[in-house]
Amino acid sequence: MSEPSVVRSVRSLSRMLDDERARGRSIGLVPTMGALHAGHASLVARAAGECDTVVVTVFVNPLQFDDPSDLAAYHRDLQTDLELAAAAGARVVFAPSVEEMYPGSAQPTATTMHVAGVSECLEGASRPGHFDGVATVVAKLFAMAGRCRAYFGEKDFQQLVVVRQLAGDLCLPVEVVGCPIVRDLDGLALSSRNARLGSEERRAALALHRALDAGIALLESGERRPGALRAAMVQVIEAEPLVQLDYAEVVDARRLQVPATASGELRFLVAAVVGGVRLIDNCGATVPAPATPGAERRRARPELVLADTAKAKEG
Repeated sequence: MSEPSVVRSVRSLSRMLDDERARGRSIGLVPTMGALHAGHASLVARAAGECDTVVVTVFVNPLQFDDPSDLAAYHRDLQTDLELAAAAGARVVFAPSVEEMYPGSAQPTATTMHVAGVSECLEGASRPGHFDGVATVVAKLFAMAGRCRAYFGEKDFQQLVVVRQLAGDLCLPVEVVGCPIVRDLDGLALSSRNARLGSEERRAALALHRALDAGIALLESGERRPGALRAAMVQVIEAEPLVQLDYAEVVDARRLQVPATASGELRFLVAAVVGGVRLIDNCGATVPAPATPGAERRRARPELVLADTAKAKEG
């Protein structure tokens, strides 16, 4: 296993990928903010299985943080990221500085992107401006990379919807690929933020996944009122004293709007704060139309489950 080439400049990245395409090689792009874990590895491995040259970007984007202390506390370990990226099949790691990404400005950038309609709800309501930061940096990365396939995890489902809308609206030559959530054996969705949870907090965080399961189970039983499905999730979260609920919603998976009745492609989403750490989770479901009696629900995509790494970390 050889370590990926580390590229620091925009010009070098663009030239390298132009050369790769000139040789007939396809490009897979995996945008990240570093702190890579097995969930990221699954994206890289998927890209490596479908593309000739895989590029992992490692850039902690300041536009995505509304709290300077959260930005400062964000874990950074490029060497560990390089090792994980290499093991998963990456050939290139793009690790630019803030000045390289946003040159010549006292603020990060004077030009930003806004994807209307899918940016303002859910995470967007709780973190104003967050998805403008996501859309801006992703648009820049897509412009640098050129024609490619870009891989994003479904754990950040609203982000995936925003990025797909961005690429489609701007006619960018990028195919956006959504990849299944990766979970530990106990059901906790993998996240770089999980490392900040104590043992009791981590146990409490499992309430997010239980809440999703409760909503899905009620849907399976025939319930179609979004309010009732939401109430089932809220009840599970509120029963866990260490978890402070932000939102629990059932939405149309394409436009992220709460439907009049639960049908078609749906997404159940929850967000909560556990021990000062903000966590999100979600699950897809489909109700065929017209609805038929009984258990009609199916999960929209499979989820990946890993061995229980939490115990290994504590050991």
